[in-house]
Amino acid sequence: MHTVETVLLVLMLGALTGIAARYVRAIPLPLIQIAMGALLSWPQKGLHIAFNPDLFLLLFIPPLLFADGWRIPKREFFALYKPILKLALGLVLFTVIGLGYLIHWMIPEIPLTVAFALAAVVSPTDAVAVSAITRNLGMPAQTMHVLEGESLLNDASGLVALKFAVAATLTGVFSWTDVAKDFMWMALGGLGAGALIGWGFAVARDKVTRSLGDVAATQMVLLLVLLPFAAYILGERIGVSGILAAVAAGITTNFADLSRSDFVSERLQTEGTWAMVESAFNGAIFLMLGLQLPSIIGETLQEAGRHWWVLAGYALAISLALLALRWIWLTLGVQGSLWRAHREGKMAEKPSYLLTLATTLAGIRGAVTLAGALSVPLLLNNHHPFPSRDLLVFLATGTILLTLVIGSVGLPLVLRRLPPPGEPASAREERHARLAACQAAIAGMALDKEQAAAADPQWLAQYQESAGRLTQEYRRRIDLLEDPSTPATPEAHAEAPEVVRQRQQRYVVELQLRLKALHIERNTLYAERHAHRINDESLRNVVAELDLADIALRKRLAVAQRTVAAHDRPAAAANTPADDAE
Repeated sequence: MHTVETVLLVLMLGALTGIAARYVRAIPLPLIQIAMGALLSWPQKGLHIAFNPDLFLLLFIPPLLFADGWRIPKREFFALYKPILKLALGLVLFTVIGLGYLIHWMIPEIPLTVAFALAAVVSPTDAVAVSAITRNLGMPAQTMHVLEGESLLNDASGLVALKFAVAATLTGVFSWTDVAKDFMWMALGGLGAGALIGWGFAVARDKVTRSLGDVAATQMVLLLVLLPFAAYILGERIGVSGILAAVAAGITTNFADLSRSDFVSERLQTEGTWAMVESAFNGAIFLMLGLQLPSIIGETLQEAGRHWWVLAGYALAISLALLALRWIWLTLGVQGSLWRAHREGKMAEKPSYLLTLATTLAGIRGAVTLAGALSVPLLLNNHHPFPSRDLLVFLATGTILLTLVIGSVGLPLVLRRLPPPGEPASAREERHARLAACQAAIAGMALDKEQAAAADPQWLAQYQESAGRLTQEYRRRIDLLEDPSTPATPEAHAEAPEVVRQRQQRYVVELQLRLKALHIERNTLYAERHAHRINDESLRNVVAELDLADIALRKRLAVAQRTVAAHDRPAAAANTPADDAE
């Protein structure tokens, strides 16, 4: 099959499996995609793709990590930098040493340096896999920020550790001083190169769009999609971490976007484009993993000369040891930083053994682990085969699958036992920001005495009439944004919980009614188009406005429904003993 046909088939299957996952919610999407890829390549005449790790890293990893760096909340990222760095750097070193010795002890035929290479391969967590598994499971927000930050940064530390473990196997020489120097150069150089190219793009984009406006939005979005590839290639060419360069470019671009509030068209196109890119590339990564799976298993069973259950047992032991080391490091090395962040108000959720267990199970491995394993050279410097390479690739692949399965099964069970979070802090902040914007808009419409005295009477009357209508609309929006759990007057502080609950339910009903009205408006507009009373351009413009309002209302409704459910849950728990007694 030609490369173009293969790429098109993988993208199509990624979209189809994404649709299928909506119907099979019990199975996470990555597992569905891996299984689909394995089924396609398992038969003798199945789909077989030659896997080039360097090409894989270049095509799929930079845009996904750029998007994660672009989307991750920067305030929380920098506020929680201590636990993130302890996980991204300290945990990787702890895993490489501890797991490396364990692998060498468990499988003596694997040399110690190769065991360290395998430990380095499986040490980085995968941002794509973690997001795919935990997206809809209710992972506490700040904990999710820590996991995302860890996944963004530990790729570099894991790949640097792999580089030196492979070098030690090839040459028999190892130096901690060289490791430290090279790591600092690769990490800091990668971050600096990515920040530089992101800043350069931001400056150039600002100059172009300030003179042309939103007419160049499509071209700027295309250049933005190409930016992570440029950052990655530049980083690799100068000998630093291309992965960190892509992450830093995403973070820098996000900071530059904060001063571009006027460019609405560009912003909407950017959001839509990145949503499509992330969905397509996420699916392609896990499908590629599934396509490689049968050949990896077959080659390993043939070369190793062992029964499959022995090799599966090794993979299970490594996966469990990996999670055990992660739990130990979280408990002994990171817990203190999390408690300090909680006391300082940087982390809303209180550290607990359940939260530590959830963070442990979220240590899922993915695409970077596979690419790192397949990047191990085939031959030593003396042209002899690299020792236990096929076994290394098999065990790394088994670790990916097992951590995905363990996380998919264990995370819902653990997260279900965590206390209900109530309204997320980000949703509360968003509501307050909307309130402030509405109040500022009302205040901005008022004319001072000098302006009113100097104005034309006819214009002034028209202005005041329009301002009155707009003020009423903003007042209605403020009423909608008011926190339904907060009493409207000081005398209402003694209201019974049932009264508060009824007010919340009325709020949910009002939001649902507004959504129904928007739906009717939208259907009416399409009916007008079918009757040829408006054209396609008019339809798109008006429906786009309704769609934006629909998205905002649906977000508010989801938060309101979670708040009502959180209030209902303690009441249901309180009634349980009485019900049991009956």
